[in-house]
Amino acid sequence: MTTRTTTPAPTGEKTFFGQPRVLANLFGVEMWERFSFYGMQGILLIYLYYSASKGGLGIDEGVAAGIVGAYGGGVYLSTVFGAWLADRVIGPERTLFYSAVVVMLGHISLALVPGLAGVGLGLVLIALGSGGVKANATSLVGSLYDEHDERRDAGFSIFYMGINLGALVGPLLTGLLQKNWGFHFGFGLAAVGMAIGLVQYTLGRSGLPDETRTVPHPLPAGSAPKFVVAGLLAVAAIVVLCLTGLINTGNLADIVAWASGIAAVIYFAVILTSKQVTGVERRRVYAFIPMFIASAVFWSLYQQQFTVVTIYSDKRLDRTFFGWEMPVSWVQSINPIFIIVLAGVFAAMWTKLGDRQPSSPIKFALGTISIGVSFLLFIPMSGGGPNSAPLLGLAGVLLFFTISELLLSPVGLSLSTKLAPAKFETQMVALFFLSVALGTAMSGLLTGYYDPKNEVPYFTVLGIAAIVVGVILAACARPIRSLMSGVR
Repeated sequence: MTTRTTTPAPTGEKTFFGQPRVLANLFGVEMWERFSFYGMQGILLIYLYYSASKGGLGIDEGVAAGIVGAYGGGVYLSTVFGAWLADRVIGPERTLFYSAVVVMLGHISLALVPGLAGVGLGLVLIALGSGGVKANATSLVGSLYDEHDERRDAGFSIFYMGINLGALVGPLLTGLLQKNWGFHFGFGLAAVGMAIGLVQYTLGRSGLPDETRTVPHPLPAGSAPKFVVAGLLAVAAIVVLCLTGLINTGNLADIVAWASGIAAVIYFAVILTSKQVTGVERRRVYAFIPMFIASAVFWSLYQQQFTVVTIYSDKRLDRTFFGWEMPVSWVQSINPIFIIVLAGVFAAMWTKLGDRQPSSPIKFALGTISIGVSFLLFIPMSGGGPNSAPLLGLAGVLLFFTISELLLSPVGLSLSTKLAPAKFETQMVALFFLSVALGTAMSGLLTGYYDPKNEVPYFTVLGIAAIVVGVILAACARPIRSLMSGVR
């Protein structure tokens, strides 16, 4: 997709917080998609490891965490497929719409199909659909701005705030339903949320730029059957591997991590060797590599809010108020509260600073360092027994999670569109999400080393490792900026 040149809105023209008006529709569809996504994810892990007497499946805790990590990584890994559909088959706008339908079907499967069959079918559908939504919603937001438009980072921050409105309300409502009526009612509410998002998007999709409905690089005439056959063979191979036990619940996170890493290497190689990429564009892609690595490290810690932080909240956190116990999933709404409060602050700060704001490599470095500090903040609360950790203390840790996220995630989304070669814009967004896929799968693997009875070594090693990566990236900021060729 080509990048539009956007000029400031004429005086009197309606805008959305000073941004292009159509941003509001993308803001809304992502809000409802995140409502369903985080609402479901807030109760997924405990559904997997809770005993049958509590309505769960009774899976081993470490295996359950690996499944959650693999699923989360699968969501971001599938952005590659979503990007390919958009670029080669049906265009980004239609890909977004049909992907949202698939997400809704996945939540319906979790709600209605019992046992591991429902988990398997539901998570596969949600992962595939969410990948298409994420890659293309981000790309559509990027299409609203010229690469030098100073409103771009602020616009992505506002878009990110919409995501977190959904992420705030989703776990609160699904957790309440799960606690009072059972897990499947919580999953059912997630399906309803996605249905509302689809209706809202359908009503406003006509306002998107015309080029979002075109296929930038359509498949050669007559080649479609070959891709269909290849896809069917790939699905058949996966089914055989699952039936023979080579793919199982215990190694899913490893497989997703390896697949994400290999896919990223292939993507970088394809883009860097393409004859359609100019010299300046190639240097910008090289500049993205160290940011990709830092991003993967960041997400391997950050995404543990769905694994380690969930287990911590269930087993170590004091969640009682005047005799009433707060649902475990409600902890997942703390981070979105902070983001809603701070996203506007960050957007205003970047807008006010303009060309005086820190460069993207420095923002990435600060985000990686900050997530490392977040893990070190767990240490003063370590050493106690069940229900001994204060809720206020965990809220302080999650405040640092939020600051870290706002320094890196919306900036990463924006940067992937700014550094993208003209012929590979959607694929560059997918590359950023591959770093999230790799980190998310790693978060599931790392959780296997977490022991609530011996937490200090775990939090210390991971916290210091992230800080070291951030410091190295900051030290390399100047040569990286040189490769970025004028992009900040």
